[in-house]
Amino acid sequence: MSVQTSPQPADVTPAPAPFLDVRDLRVHFPTEDGLVKSVDGVSFTLEKGRTLGIVGESGSGKSVTSLALLGLHKGTRARVSGEIWLEGRELVALPEAQMRELRGRTVSMIFQDPLSALHPFFTVGSQIAEAYRVHHKVSKKEAKDRAVEMLKRVGIPQPERRVRDYPHQFSGGMRQRAMIAMSLVCDPALLIADEPTTALDVTVQAQILDLIRDLQEEFGSAVVIITHDLGVVSDVADDILVMYGGRRIEYGTTREVLKQPEHPYTWGLLQSMPHLTGDVGERLNPIPGTPPSLINLPDGCSFHPRCAYKGWAPEGRCTVERPELRLVSGTGGHLAACHLTDEAKQEIRGGTGPDDRGADAARAAQ
Repeated sequence: MSVQTSPQPADVTPAPAPFLDVRDLRVHFPTEDGLVKSVDGVSFTLEKGRTLGIVGESGSGKSVTSLALLGLHKGTRARVSGEIWLEGRELVALPEAQMRELRGRTVSMIFQDPLSALHPFFTVGSQIAEAYRVHHKVSKKEAKDRAVEMLKRVGIPQPERRVRDYPHQFSGGMRQRAMIAMSLVCDPALLIADEPTTALDVTVQAQILDLIRDLQEEFGSAVVIITHDLGVVSDVADDILVMYGGRRIEYGTTREVLKQPEHPYTWGLLQSMPHLTGDVGERLNPIPGTPPSLINLPDGCSFHPRCAYKGWAPEGRCTVERPELRLVSGTGGHLAACHLTDEAKQEIRGGTGPDDRGADAARAAQ
């Protein structure tokens, strides 16, 4: 028996494709000890003018994901699969020569350590000018003027003089500003910031985050910010992707993930943060244990060896069955990969039931 389908209206047009669309991205590294699954099936989308925060502990696959977006695994032993669509162009299968044309101009990156990312033998201005000349046919003077303009735009004092300085003559915060200037010199449509505030004091951190936000508004770029600090993403990100063991375990808008987190790992990240309004003598509550080996991930949920709530899941599923991302009830697009039922999460948040060790974490996360 055939099934009749109603015809689609002639005036219905398909929704436009996202600016950045990552589909089932996998980055594996073969080693003598086994296959390191640094990124294992990550998907997300991002539109221009919006910011995605990717959070997780060290070793969760955040930076490897960002390097894949830049095509920097090409020519290495890494096995990259899946799809990365940027403005309708697929990047994973793109030849290196074509990827090099996009790198710096269409997609750019602020690296984690500006002291090692900037070459110590060349002036800051010459490095910014070179990044500009790679993609634009301009004279050396025009490129230098552009470098001075960008240093001024990112808040470097006396840019006409400092353009001739070397990286070691800049402070940590100024080096980070110079890196931002270099990343934005070609007005990229996609900016990736890998731990942009690491090793900076809190006042400089706030300045750098404000700078990224202001420049995003000016250039209209899409921004991916990589961090382990939920306080950073709460300030700048529109959406949050939580990664653990190379996989995504929670995904949604910043408001949804921070106000009503659905995964015990996200609860732990939030509880381990210091609070200005807390008691002076109150101790932080770190997540017990260590992240799993990416060569030999645990069966079932990769977080279950560190999870205080696996006993709440029905039929011991946490230790034997890998949870898939599912839509959280009552939300627009909040996803979580956890076997806990909605009823169990409500009990944990309320501190009821036989085991309330994590109730404070769940409540603090709200």
